[in-house]
Amino acid sequence: MSNKHDLLPTVVIGAGPTGLAAAAHLVSRGVQTLVVEAGPHVGHAMRQWGHIRTFTPWRYIVDSAAEKLLAPTGWAIPAAERPPTGDGIVEYYLEPLAHALGASVVRTDTRVSAVSRVSMDKTHRGGRADRPLLVRVEDPRAGIVDIRARAVIDASGTWGQPNPLGASGLPARGELEAGRFLAGPLPDVSGADRASFAGRRALVVGAGHSAANTLLSLARLAQEVTGTEVVWAIRGAGPERVYGGGDADELKARGQLGKDLRDLVTSGQVRLVSEFSIESLIVGADHLCVVGETSSGPLQIDRISRLVAATGFRPDLSILSELQLDLDPSLEAARGIAPLIDPRFHSCGTVPPHGHRELAHPEPNFYIAGMKSYGRAPTFLIATGNEQVRSIAASIAGDVAAADDVQLELPRTGVCSVSTSGEEVTSMNCCEDCETCQDDCC
Repeated sequence: MSNKHDLLPTVVIGAGPTGLAAAAHLVSRGVQTLVVEAGPHVGHAMRQWGHIRTFTPWRYIVDSAAEKLLAPTGWAIPAAERPPTGDGIVEYYLEPLAHALGASVVRTDTRVSAVSRVSMDKTHRGGRADRPLLVRVEDPRAGIVDIRARAVIDASGTWGQPNPLGASGLPARGELEAGRFLAGPLPDVSGADRASFAGRRALVVGAGHSAANTLLSLARLAQEVTGTEVVWAIRGAGPERVYGGGDADELKARGQLGKDLRDLVTSGQVRLVSEFSIESLIVGADHLCVVGETSSGPLQIDRISRLVAATGFRPDLSILSELQLDLDPSLEAARGIAPLIDPRFHSCGTVPPHGHRELAHPEPNFYIAGMKSYGRAPTFLIATGNEQVRSIAASIAGDVAAADDVQLELPRTGVCSVSTSGEEVTSMNCCEDCETCQDDCC
């Protein structure tokens, strides 16, 4: 990068765990840094599901540079093994970290509308590294502002872009009209949203940990309030991927989540509908009818009062339309990282180390990190984002040796790989014994 740009800030988009960890690493290396957050406070997206207790202990959440920055204030990683809630992460970790970084580094209520290159659209191929990046923001105080940047790290996440219910990747017919029956991906069943579920029939769609959390909360509600019914619909042939590794999972809370859900299905407290592809939603006066196909033929799930679409998320790439990106056509992740996170072969604990090289794009000095770096792939862990931005920050600062020295130790899930039908196809220790492992797993 041209030295004349070194005094420009590196702009980090998003003040969640990955974005603030990126800022901590950049600041520790003396790189001028600006974090822009669309929400009114740091961790805004995480606050939307703040009532949910995560399955990740603090030691996998807190970034090393962030911990060093906070240490002089007397801050320390909680000793308790019990994982925090989303609100707990924001209140105990992100807010103090933002305060330590300072108001000149972290700017809230600042929404990015576009990222481009100064005086260049994406059709210009040569000399892009010689011009600063341009980050256009909407600031309620100053209006539309263009910020020139030395580098940009997009850590804006995917929370605002849920996948639709339709099996084709498009909204199901009637989905847009069914808004009053839709409860969002992680409703507060035990708190603010309790009354809307109590004594009614709820349908949860999705085969991830978000769905599992909601199903457990609904099952508890059904034990307390007569008439509460719980139906769970998945596209796959079986729920083994959600059940996970049980006692073999190094994250005890994650393993217990799967075990508890399995018990609920086995006991009949949760009715499971597998291989269900949703085609349409029929909106009635008081209920919703969900219409789709199974391997046995057409199926309707009637009398649904609340529908939880825990169908995962996808990245919003619209703000990056003037950048030269190299994305995997399936996952919408950087082509270098896509084979490492392909959900057909990898779970949270089997994703190999990766850093600035795998996350790079043809656009010089631009990176996507954190949840958004996974594109449409699920099972992202905060620890992965911390190592991503450590490597990226080192690269931006010119320390290529440190940037290339990628170390990532993730807790094993107890399941290395599953087939498309949801069955285990490798042994629990396959990724430590590659001679007997499928090539795709390792």
